Amino acid sequence: QVQLVESGGGSVQAGGSLRLSCAASGDTYNTYCMGWFRQAPGKEREGGSATDNDGFTTYADSVKGRFTISKDNRNNTLYLQMNSLKPEDTAMYYCASTAPVLCLLVGRTFDTWGQGTLVTVSS
Repeated sequence: QVQLVESGGGSVQAGGSLRLSCAASGDTYNTYCMGWFRQAPGKEREGGSATDNDGFTTYADSVKGRFTISKDNRNNTLYLQMNSLKPEDTAMYYCASTAPVLCLLVGRTFDTWGQGTLVTVSS
């Protein structure tokens, strides 16, 4: 099994930056593909970005050009650098992982989830 623990959330003003981290422990086989998803109050969960151990990355249009995903495979830690934050980025951010399969930014393809870290962006 894999355990995922997110950190780095907080409150920032619009235009600011935050860096989220997700530490994975346990069966690293199931951390081949890791991603960040978010859910705003009253809205459905949406994908933000995903990456795999081969360097593949994908981004949702809403964060492309502002967010950068990276993965330290040696330490099994996933990061999300978020720049130029907007109030609409306010959400609970979740880290997720899955075994070596096609790495898609689709929530149902991920089988392990963290507890989330809250990001609040004020205008």
